Amino acid sequence: MSGYARASSLAAYQSAAAHGGVAAADPHRLTLMLMDGALERISTARGCMQRSDMVEQSRLLHRAVSIIGELRASLDMGAGGSIAANLGDLYDYMCRRLLKAAGENRIELLDEVIRLLQEIRSAWVAIAPQARRR
Repeated sequence: MSGYARASSLAAYQSAAAHGGVAAADPHRLTLMLMDGALERISTARGCMQRSDMVEQSRLLHRAVSIIGELRASLDMGAGGSIAANLGDLYDYMCRRLLKAAGENRIELLDEVIRLLQEIRSAWVAIAPQARRR
């Protein structure tokens, strides 16, 4: 099998695995997958920023902002009350910081967003299984 065929097969497998994981996931797991996706893209963009790969950095940060926007859009403001409102504000803040990081080439802003998102992720993981079903 040629290198191109192997890479193509691997990409197809990864795509199918990702789509299968999404199809089988409950809302709690989907949110976790979104957070992980955003964290992965921001971390990779951080490396691009260090290497001055602005094209890939921009693509990754754009995707991270989109993912965080999806997290924000998934909030139930009616049922979530002040917690949902505060999370919405925090997601908005993270998006603004990512855009500023891209515009000013500031790694410390990426690190700030990574820390914030990791804190939210940790709290999300700690939610008891019984509470997840509600």
